[in-house]
Amino acid sequence: MLFTPLAPAGAYLITPEPVGDHRGLFARVFCVDEFAEHGLATVFVQGSVATNPRAGTLRGMHWQVAPHAEVKLVRVTAGAIWDVVVDVRPDSATYLEHAAVELSATNRATLYVPAGFAHGYITLTDDVEITYQMSERYAPDAYRGARWDDPAFGIEWPREPVVIADRDATYPDFVR
Repeated sequence: MLFTPLAPAGAYLITPEPVGDHRGLFARVFCVDEFAEHGLATVFVQGSVATNPRAGTLRGMHWQVAPHAEVKLVRVTAGAIWDVVVDVRPDSATYLEHAAVELSATNRATLYVPAGFAHGYITLTDDVEITYQMSERYAPDAYRGARWDDPAFGIEWPREPVVIADRDATYPDFVR
């Protein structure tokens, strides 16, 4: 696997190195040893899947606060998304910086979302499926959100959403 650091500090794009032959290909998408060598979380206690039938579906920006702050591994198994992370750790040197990457079933890349980062995405195709691995269990009292177009983040999305939850569209401005 190739580990490409992103700004803000702590986020990574992890790209598999497939081996192929006449049967197709095989590629590792997680290895506890390689993750540990990069100082990344190696224990994931919960996994989820999200499906989005329509291009232009936006989910985010979401995170959990301490003591339930979670690392996420995000990977697309069908379709494509524009995936965004924002550093919302107030004491971080990269506070409020963001990174965006395209994840797709074709590129098979994984986004490593550090604890203390908001996460969201917009679907670029119809019929998207996304898998998540989380380092902490879902804790409703620790759940937080910010509006996808909050000016504090300055995210340039590749398109306007056509499907979005009322909650995601109406969060108040992010408080610095």
